[in-house]
Amino acid sequence: MTIDKRLQGCRLGWIGTGRMGYAMAARLLRAGCQVAVYNRTRAKAEPLAALGASIVDVPAELAGCDIVFTSVATSDDLISVITGPRGLLTAGQKPRLLVDTSSVSEEASARVRAEAAKCGAQMLAAPVSGNAKVVEVGKLTLVVSGPAEAYQMALPYLDKLGGGVTYVGEGELARIVKICHNLLLGVITQCLAEITVLAQQAGVPRSALLDFINHSVMGSPFTTYKAPAFVNLDFKPTFTTSLLRKDLDLGLHAGKKFGVPLPLVQLTRDLVQQVIDQGDTERDFAVLLLQAARSAGVELKPENKIVDDGLH
Repeated sequence: MTIDKRLQGCRLGWIGTGRMGYAMAARLLRAGCQVAVYNRTRAKAEPLAALGASIVDVPAELAGCDIVFTSVATSDDLISVITGPRGLLTAGQKPRLLVDTSSVSEEASARVRAEAAKCGAQMLAAPVSGNAKVVEVGKLTLVVSGPAEAYQMALPYLDKLGGGVTYVGEGELARIVKICHNLLLGVITQCLAEITVLAQQAGVPRSALLDFINHSVMGSPFTTYKAPAFVNLDFKPTFTTSLLRKDLDLGLHAGKKFGVPLPLVQLTRDLVQQVIDQGDTERDFAVLLLQAARSAGVELKPENKIVDDGLH
């Protein structure tokens, strides 16, 4: 990525350097941005210093930044790093803009937005779609809601995070869009798992089925980059079953709130819970394939084939 000197005048803060947060912060640093970084476990953030980041010990130390990005796991985490002890908004100074890239509830987002407004700061909800590898190849997508002028202020930096930014309006609208996206993610993965087991039981190699699907109108970037996991049973986590359950629960809550039945989502949530109950909480959610196989009495083995994930 080439350095964009136009981005160097704004002081950026970054809270949260898990798999996604680390990759996104690294992209901003490689683009030439000034970035100060906080992570609860400092050691996970320290490698970013080699890219030019300054590492701080508490979120409050980022209050002098112009824009502060957050990438955390849960709604409670977001509230904690913003308004908790030594949180971002507890310092004397305040950032001009808070941009949250996490997948959290509308209620938590609205609470943080209200607290920021009391301090004279604006907030954008900017949840992302993709995993760390997607970030690294520049194909991350973001959906954003909040004040239009704040969106224009953040857009040059959002553009550096990936391949597409969609502004959907004011308030928390981006939250419901991201939740809907992840409901589709879960249901599609469960469906793909079931039909993959069906085809294998009929004698079709998993690699052959997925190659056909990924070249058909039913294929997608998602089914393509999940193909290696399905074929070779490599479930190194990009998005765990626990995180998927969290988002399915958020979606079911939204369904009740807006009076929309979500029977397929509920069924998928129950199947994800079965996987979690068996102790499989740290591997990638593509392990739904193994659950589908167990239900059919099938033992899967890696095919050990080179499969293109489309991320290049």
